[in-house]
Amino acid sequence: MSILGVLIVLVVIAFGVIAWLVGIYNGLVRLRNEVKNAWAQVDVQLKRRYDLIPNLIETVKGYAKHERETFEKITQARSAAMSAQGVAEQAKAETQLNQALGGLRLVVEAYPDLKANTNFLALQEELASTENKIGFARQFYNDQVLQLNNKVQMFPSNIVAGMFGFTLEEFFELEEPEAREAPKVQF
Repeated sequence: MSILGVLIVLVVIAFGVIAWLVGIYNGLVRLRNEVKNAWAQVDVQLKRRYDLIPNLIETVKGYAKHERETFEKITQARSAAMSAQGVAEQAKAETQLNQALGGLRLVVEAYPDLKANTNFLALQEELASTENKIGFARQFYNDQVLQLNNKVQMFPSNIVAGMFGFTLEEFFELEEPEAREAPKVQF
């Protein structure tokens, strides 16, 4: 084989290695951007939820004026959730907000007239719909995180990820121990 032939083979190999590295890098960038987009979708649904909560509280306040402590807990939990930074802090704040909203559900049960109010029913339906959308958005986000984390950890893409500073992302998991327990049935 001549020197020119060896040089051509080396150039082809170098070009192949560079193309391979660029492909892996671009795949990691795409996955990182998909994770950011998925988080933005979660954020949109959470904001929608935060916007509904004051309307729901105002409707309930008209019927349950002496339930001030419950309303304050919800308002504080909503504020904390709205100002949460990062996935872990957001998950913790969402857990607290869910618990506070659980207190509101107990208040509603004590007022049959409220449960029949069309304004309240519409808000409750909208909140339930938003909760479903949050669940779907959270699942999509976690799926994207899984794909990125797999690429960051698996060989050979982990080498490129390490070279260019790609890191693992956090899953968005709510800390609700009661959701993990089996339901208790009592007669």
